Amino acid sequence: MGLAENQLSFDLVESWLRENPDVMGLKNKDGESVFRDLALFQDYHGMPAFKNELVEYMAKIRGNKVKFDPNNLVLAAGATSANETLIFCLADPGDAILLPTPSYAGFDRDLKWRTGVEIVPIHCSSSNGFKISMFALEEAYERAQKLNLKVKGVLITNPSNPLGTTMTKDELQSLITFAIDKDIHLISDEVFSGTVFDSPCFISIMEAAMDSNLKRNTDVLSRIHIVYSLSKDLGLPGFRVGMIYSNNQTVVSAATKMSSFGLVSSQTQYLLSNMLANKKFTSNYMKRNQKRLKKRKEMLVSGLKKSGINCLKSNAGLFCWVDMRHLLCSNTFEAETDLWKKILCEVGLNISPGSSFHCSQPGWFRVCFANMNQSTLQVALRRIKDFVERSSFNYQQNMGSLSRKLISNWVRKLSSADREEQER
Repeated sequence: MGLAENQLSFDLVESWLRENPDVMGLKNKDGESVFRDLALFQDYHGMPAFKNELVEYMAKIRGNKVKFDPNNLVLAAGATSANETLIFCLADPGDAILLPTPSYAGFDRDLKWRTGVEIVPIHCSSSNGFKISMFALEEAYERAQKLNLKVKGVLITNPSNPLGTTMTKDELQSLITFAIDKDIHLISDEVFSGTVFDSPCFISIMEAAMDSNLKRNTDVLSRIHIVYSLSKDLGLPGFRVGMIYSNNQTVVSAATKMSSFGLVSSQTQYLLSNMLANKKFTSNYMKRNQKRLKKRKEMLVSGLKKSGINCLKSNAGLFCWVDMRHLLCSNTFEAETDLWKKILCEVGLNISPGSSFHCSQPGWFRVCFANMNQSTLQVALRRIKDFVERSSFNYQQNMGSLSRKLISNWVRKLSSADREEQER
């Protein structure tokens, strides 16, 4: 339950592949082999057919409220590669990126390891549902300045990993205004955009930027960059298909050159361009995938609730942000680690502690639900229920033992006081 992988609609993809054997066999519509064309050198910018279909699919997920130009798209070997490439383009070693927490654990690797860039957390708390407040945003910016770090941008995940929530237009526009005021960039990682299964609907940073008041700033779009992949929406992480979208031609040019270090294979592009070109398939997949995600999420939330465990209200993603603070023996991250070890070793469930997402409050856990079948999830929920009941029983026993000990000590003290009184 620690892997954010979407297997709920894999059968739909497999069904399409069975119905289109020529594509799998690297043949065109006339049944002729395209193996030679794909095996030889391709344009490092990516196959035009694939880029055209990809931007159409991106627009479709966003309700066709925004359009994307394939010339502003840079392919990368997954969102990991895309995020790193973008940071290389926007920042120098020693510069800083502001990142709301809790945040995706892999960002420490993706944004820092090779770029030399520092991450400054924007601390969000449960008091407002972990939303980004302007106070927290300003506080993080000021903290970076005190550390003599030059802030180059803010990176958000929308929908959020690990929260499973989406941002409102007002929230996004506040971030854009902040970026304009501070003369920095805004990166929106939207890899979970196709997993939104409930209201409110997903709003892309690009849609929020189309507001007439913001567009008066002529360079607003040059500050905004999107990272996307097909790993979560289509459940194809092994295909390693990611991308950067930017209206900043300097960024596009630099990222295109750097994409040579993480290309998407030509046979992958060929297969997916044919799949995405089938509009009937993509429409059916999006609709059924969202319905399945919603049903599975509700199953997890309902099962946890029966065990006295609540989740943050969410409308997207492949996971829930679960509140287990009441199961901690103390309000510390040491206690969170102890609880995680018990759930892992005694219960046999691999869930992710909030500290791995740099959450500022102990006791929160990310629990994934889309990488297993329904019967496996039911087993997991039974194990959690049994664990909570055992913990509650042990707690009551310990409290009973403590009460008896306190009463015994109290009686002894009273008896001692009585004897002293009699001796007087």
